[in-house]
Amino acid sequence: MSRDSLTPFSHVILVLVGEDGAGAHDLRRMAARGGRLYWAAAPSQYYAEPKRLAALGYLDARSEPGRTHSRTHYTLTERGREALRDWLATPAPFPRLQLEAPVRVLAADLVEPEVMRESLEALRKELHEQIGQLDVAEEIAASLPHRERWLLLNHRLSRRLVEAHLAWLDEVDEQLGRAR
Repeated sequence: MSRDSLTPFSHVILVLVGEDGAGAHDLRRMAARGGRLYWAAAPSQYYAEPKRLAALGYLDARSEPGRTHSRTHYTLTERGREALRDWLATPAPFPRLQLEAPVRVLAADLVEPEVMRESLEALRKELHEQIGQLDVAEEIAASLPHRERWLLLNHRLSRRLVEAHLAWLDEVDEQLGRAR
């Protein structure tokens, strides 16, 4: 893929910038507030990708005052809007999945049940943290009236995914109890 090509993550950034625009710090905060449920990316990518998209003409970048120093605020260009329209007109594929926990469970016969249970406990804690982040994200949605219904729709999907993982972890715990 060429350095000038749009990637799936490029489209994520264009969508998040949206009509109101956003700074890279705003994009990273959006991702931290539950965006991981939609797209996994290193925090640094939320700073690098908008800069790259601006250099390619998909975003405009302007300097605005910040709390301690100036910040770059990005807005969509016509080229960015056109790229989004083209992307949105293509079929949405099945999500890419990288579910490490089920792979670990597949190897449960190789360790004691308590080792597996402890290995998965961090995931349970993280899922409960995600529920808290979704609670906050749902409250914030009202402050974005042009996107509120779409945000809430996505948050309901995320909540279902988190709840499905929690129910699955309960099943794993039950099976590990039987393995003793």
